[in-house]
Amino acid sequence: MLIDESWKGKRWVVETDIANCFSAIPHEKLMQAVQERVSDQAVLRLLRAMLRAGVMEDGQVRRPVTGSPQGGVISPLMCNVYLHQIDRAWDVRQYGVLVRFADDVVVMCSSRRQAEAALERLRHLLADLGLEPKEAKTRIVHLEVGGEGVDFLGFHHRLVRAWARTGGKQITFLARWPANKAMQHARDRIRQLTDRSRLLLSVEWIVRDINLFLRGWAGYFKYGNSARHFDKIRYYAKMRLAIVLRKRHKRSREFGWSVVAYSGNELGLIGLVGTVVAPRPFKPWRRDRPNAGGERRR
Repeated sequence: MLIDESWKGKRWVVETDIANCFSAIPHEKLMQAVQERVSDQAVLRLLRAMLRAGVMEDGQVRRPVTGSPQGGVISPLMCNVYLHQIDRAWDVRQYGVLVRFADDVVVMCSSRRQAEAALERLRHLLADLGLEPKEAKTRIVHLEVGGEGVDFLGFHHRLVRAWARTGGKQITFLARWPANKAMQHARDRIRQLTDRSRLLLSVEWIVRDINLFLRGWAGYFKYGNSARHFDKIRYYAKMRLAIVLRKRHKRSREFGWSVVAYSGNELGLIGLVGTVVAPRPFKPWRRDRPNAGGERRR
């Protein structure tokens, strides 16, 4: 959606998320929204009971009159039911295209004036629901080559110019790759999986756990221009494996690197090269197809 709208010329972006969304939703207003579509009294009683169940903090059960506990099985659904009122009230022609996933929101606009009007409209709609934008994460960004980008759903989106594969012309498009937070999350997870406390596990077991994480992480971020970022994460995984080997055998780091490098298949660590699927405006995502050698290609 962001890529399509950017291609159409909507390059002023309102970026925000909703402050304390899961904990601030008023129960009564939420149930009123649910009752617009659900009339089964047994289901409504069950939902009320789940909202009143409360949360445990410091050994004490707290039952607030607002919020759907973050992490609760029903909370994402209830959040979207409540916030759907914003989607219904939004005027695309007047305020631009609103893109929302739960409490993360961006609005793609054609001008700064429209972006400012969209932000003001969003504030009013949230206030009617008893909510407000998170000020620290609220801003208006102009997408331009060499300028700032926006983060949305783990991706960093930025306008870039590159040579087309055919035709020899330069094109300007909205590229996307894992945001800094997503990259740090990947490094933190790999560090956990190769921590000193796991030195007694076999290297095969540690590599298996890293591969499980990398498959899921790369499976999400492959729909973007993420090749260089994938290289960085895989290099980091190799470095952490080298450290595991160095500590286990009480040898130098060079020893660890040599074992990884000359093991034949880098100890079974999966490759991420070729898993990137570049987005194209106005076209469905294409699947990455294996070639004759089994490697995946773009």
